[in-house]
Amino acid sequence: MLSHARIWAAIDELASRHDLTPSGLARRAGLDPTTFNRSKRVAADGRPRWPSTESIAKILQATGERLEEFLDLMKHRNERSTSGETLRHLPLLGFAQAGAGGFFDDGGFPAGQGWDQVAFPGPTGDAYALEVSGDSMLPLYRDGDIIIVSPTAACRKGDRIVLRTRDGEVMAKILERRTARSVEVRSLNPDHKNRTFPVGEIDWMARIVWASQ
Repeated sequence: MLSHARIWAAIDELASRHDLTPSGLARRAGLDPTTFNRSKRVAADGRPRWPSTESIAKILQATGERLEEFLDLMKHRNERSTSGETLRHLPLLGFAQAGAGGFFDDGGFPAGQGWDQVAFPGPTGDAYALEVSGDSMLPLYRDGDIIIVSPTAACRKGDRIVLRTRDGEVMAKILERRTARSVEVRSLNPDHKNRTFPVGEIDWMARIVWASQ
């Protein structure tokens, strides 16, 4: 069955097959890098936006994949990567959406509706994926990059982490210091200040275990 979620998932999986982010796939196909961004998949009024047949044709040509293979990806079976590894599906959410309520439980695990999926060639456990938006995480993470986050992995000094405050602010930082009272984090982008948060202001914190770069 052709559905909005499945066709976008197939594009994500096609990108993963070729070690690309969705924005990287768009660039390879000669399209605008934001063509397949999460924000482009739903209109401002909430209506689903579908990729054009022209954009699909261009990514198939750019990757050398056949239409039949693309349609097979839409079936959501256990696909395999080009290296032979089984691709597992992780919950995927845009970074901007992560600040809204209803997407996480009290422990920072995915919950509720609105999550998409992305294929990942490796062990997943309780991990999930976030799609970077904007330039606040440069030079490490660019707009459209996918980061894999584990809420169960221990966070130690020097680790790259994602932190969500109780006010709904979500950020990727480097953990500098953690005490019983506060958490100090260093910004990835030198144009953004380092920050310190009282423990009571932090909703959850999770370690970044992988990134598409």
